Amino acid sequence: MTDLSKARRENMRWNLLNALNKARPIGAQDELLLTVIQSLYDDCTPKELHSELEYLKDRDLVIIDKQPSGHWHAKLNSNGVDVVDYTVHCPAGIARPSKYWN
Repeated sequence: MTDLSKARRENMRWNLLNALNKARPIGAQDELLLTVIQSLYDDCTPKELHSELEYLKDRDLVIIDKQPSGHWHAKLNSNGVDVVDYTVHCPAGIARPSKYWN
């Protein structure tokens, strides 16, 4: 049986990495990332988004600037770019699809 909450978290992390890859080199505010994720998971909350961004930060894939307003600005670091570009092994906990092209 599939653990739906685990699948949701891992898929959300992969989609955050992809969104941040599209926002390179500037990165993106959490409000924009929340809109992207809510297009997939309409019940996603800012707290859940921040939790998944923290996970990616702890994996050394993103840089987060926590602003005094309470908003976060995130961007990929070089490790995150390598994961999105399929040039390195993807850490467990991120639902990166298998590479099907050569």
